[in-house]
Order: sequence, then structure tokens, then C-alpha cells
Amino acid sequence: MRKLILLGASGNIGEQTLTILKKNRELSLVAFSVGEQTNKIKTILKAHPSVEAICVKHHNDKLFKQFPKIKFYVGNSGLVKLIKETKADIVLNALVGFVGLAPTLAAIKNDMDVALANKESLVVGGELIHKALRHAKSKIYPVDSEHSAIYKCFQKCKKRNVKEIFITASGGAFRHLTRDELKKVTPSQALKHPTWKMGDKVTIDSASMLNKGFEIIEAYYLFNFPLHKIKVLMHDESYVHSILHLKDGSYLGEVNPPSMLNPIAYALSDHKKIENIKHVKSLKEFGSYHFHEFDKKRYPMVSYAIKALLMKGTMPCVLNAVDEVAVDLFLKKMISFLDIERIVALALDTFKNYKHPNLKTLIQVDHEARQWAKSAALLRGSL
Repeated sequence: MRKLILLGASGNIGEQTLTILKKNRELSLVAFSVGEQTNKIKTILKAHPSVEAICVKHHNDKLFKQFPKIKFYVGNSGLVKLIKETKADIVLNALVGFVGLAPTLAAIKNDMDVALANKESLVVGGELIHKALRHAKSKIYPVDSEHSAIYKCFQKCKKRNVKEIFITASGGAFRHLTRDELKKVTPSQALKHPTWKMGDKVTIDSASMLNKGFEIIEAYYLFNFPLHKIKVLMHDESYVHSILHLKDGSYLGEVNPPSMLNPIAYALSDHKKIENIKHVKSLKEFGSYHFHEFDKKRYPMVSYAIKALLMKGTMPCVLNAVDEVAVDLFLKKMISFLDIERIVALALDTFKNYKHPNLKTLIQVDHEARQWAKSAALLRGSL
């Protein structure tokens, strides 16, 4: 039986992972994190008595005394210590944001496999992760539905036979709105994703399509594929989870309902059984679905992500940090939806780029970029 550490157990991906674990007898949950949602600890422990360690956001003597047999860790540094001091085979990283990078690196350096749902790990620290993997026995298994599908499709063909990768995109809550109509949209409108149920941050990034920009960066690092051959394809129904366009003109793609249960289960499976991969001669043969060409002018955030990746160094870190702050300000109704784009674009033109940063440098740049983003919003007179 393999031992699992689940980071972000109280979030959307974490809760679905716990559902899967109820039926999976090959995995034993030995540790998890819940951030501030400590009210969920008792329920999780009742279902998983194998748990040895838990990480929470704040120190809490009363909580710690309530569970004397559990070793508690605290804060972001506690996430890394938990990984270093807990024996496990695989870490499912479902944390949201920059905080997920250090635990991913810690897992790799401790020769644990990583089921990666924390996209920021690769967006911000792709170079560091590649370097760490060269000196470890670890493997990364993507949890995003798009990258999970690409991973499965690559098991069905050789990379040299692939012409391009299409990352499918629903277009988010505002896919039918013009640029002019986006000026007055609200957070509540942005959170109404047409096909997926996700956390607030990811849902807003989906509406701006920066989520797809992040996924292009992830695919670049995960599959070592040329950047100019990784493209976005609009797909209304979210049933075809990314596509490999082969050099012979045919297509490979995974067809499944829009649910994270399948990619989570696949990433955690030791046997990696591949299902529902279709090989077709045309996109129409995938089924009665709708595909559309991606309009980069309508969704400039994808171009910003590609720009940051081409610059490399600390610029993807700046991109991510500024977006996290801007999205938070939008959710609090302190800036407009289009202000998110403007602040991100300004950041990429403003910040100095440090090539080949280490983790310490990334942490410092992340902090500076967040402070800058708050000031930029104030200077815009949006607050």
C-alpha cells in the first residue's frame, strides 16, 4: 500500500481526492493540510485513521491538544517540514497559489512522486523543478484535466509524430461577451463558469483566460514540447480534454464529462489504466461538440503568459503574483475585471528580470510583485 500526503485537503480538489480515497484500497492517507479550515480535521481523521501529521495555517494549542496522537505543523514552512519528516510515496499538491512551489520541490528532493494540481509550481518554478527532477527519482503526474489528457495521449503515440498540442478551453463565464461588455462585469457573474465547478481564483482566471496561459506554461515544462506548437482551441462543452494533432492529420483526445475525479484518480493510480482516448480523422468525429478558433485579441492574458515564459527568469513569478493580487482585489470589488489585465501587462513591462533564480529569489520577487500590484491598483484610482 502506497502512502499519500494530501496538501489542500479542504479545497475543491482535496475534497474530491478524499472521495476517491474512500474507494481506493491501494493508498493510505498519512498526512494532509487544511489551512484555516480546521473544522474539517475531525471528519477526515475519522475516515482516515492512518493519518500521522497535519499542517494548519495558524498555531492553535486547543486544537493540538484535541488530537494528541497527531503531529501538527504550522504555516507555509510547516508544509515543507511535513513533507521532509513524513514517510510517503506520493504527494498530491492541491494548494492554490505560489505557496505550492516549495512543497513541490521538497517532495521531489525527497524522492516522492507528485500528483500536481498546483499549477503555480510549474508556472513560477518550472526551471527549478526541471533541475530538481534531474537529481531525483520522482515523477510528476498532472492533475489538471487538460494535462492529464495530454499525458494519456502521449502514452498512445510517439512525440516525434505529434504536429501540435491543442489545449481546449471553454472560454469561461464571459465567452459570449465583447471586450466592451467586459467593462462592467461583476465578480458574481465571473464566478458562474459554464461547465466547471472550481475555486474562486481559478474561476476568475478562467474568465480572463490567464488560466489557459498558465496551462501553456505547464505543458511546456511537463512535456518538453516546443512552445509555438502548444495552442489553445475553444471548445464549448468541456468534454474533450485537450488534443494531440498528429502529423498524419489525425487527432488523439480524451473524451470525458467535465469532472476532476478522473484525472485525480489517474494521477494517484499506480497502474495508470488509460481509458476514453479517441483516435479520429477529424474534430467532428469526437462527437456532437463545438470547436472554435482561439482569438488572442479577445483574450490578451494568454499572450501575457507566453511573453512571461519567453522572458523566463523571474517574470513568470511576477505574472503569477500580480494576478493573484489583482484577482483578489476584483473579487472584493475594488478594481474592475479589465483592470486585472491592465495591471498584469504593466507589471511585465515594469519589473526587472532575474535569470535562473533560486527559490529564495523567487520568494523575494513574489513578495515585491504583490506589494507593487496593490500600489498599482491604488495609483489607477480604482480603489
